[in-house]
Amino acid sequence: MKIISHRGYWLNESEKNTLTAFQRSFSLNFGTETDIRDFNGDLVISHDIANKSCIRLTDFFNLYNSKNNQSLLALNIKSDGLQEMLLKSLKTHSIHNYFVFDMSIPDTIKYLRDGINVFIRQSEYESGTLFYGRASGIWLDAFEDVWYSEELVKRHLDNGKKVVLVSSELHNREYLNHWNILKNWSFINDDNLILCTDLPQVAIKFFKYE
Repeated sequence: MKIISHRGYWLNESEKNTLTAFQRSFSLNFGTETDIRDFNGDLVISHDIANKSCIRLTDFFNLYNSKNNQSLLALNIKSDGLQEMLLKSLKTHSIHNYFVFDMSIPDTIKYLRDGINVFIRQSEYESGTLFYGRASGIWLDAFEDVWYSEELVKRHLDNGKKVVLVSSELHNREYLNHWNILKNWSFINDDNLILCTDLPQVAIKFFKYE
């Protein structure tokens, strides 16, 4: 299982989606999740409404490349209509190990048509069947509790999909029960299984990857 840091590897809340958190994540070779919006005709990093203080996506990609990093980038799309600018930026910076997710349905169609790597969402509220055949992977979420089974995840992996599991602390729940369930799965070391967490180094030690 691979580990990706949620909004970078931050040590306090103020570091989320900052260059400090991204540099820490890239330096430790974690995959990294972040949020993309547009502001004044440019792509920026921001979970909430963007402003002039936001990091430019170009600076994020430049930092990524400066670390000679090939780890996975999970790009949470927060605004519609970004695919043309994003595709250009991905090509300019030679970013290949990435996926986008969380777009609206009409926007998802455009991303798929442009050949951009798309993960679709599945949760207790979303079936995860729309665009399944064309998606590169599944963003498997659990808003209220861990509802999915080992068999469901294995089926996605057997179908050639990468699967990102959203760790419970991202929804302000205790995470150890969740991780203990995962640790007993027979395919826990599958490279196509990914955990998105606010606690990447804790996860590395828990799953004994160091």
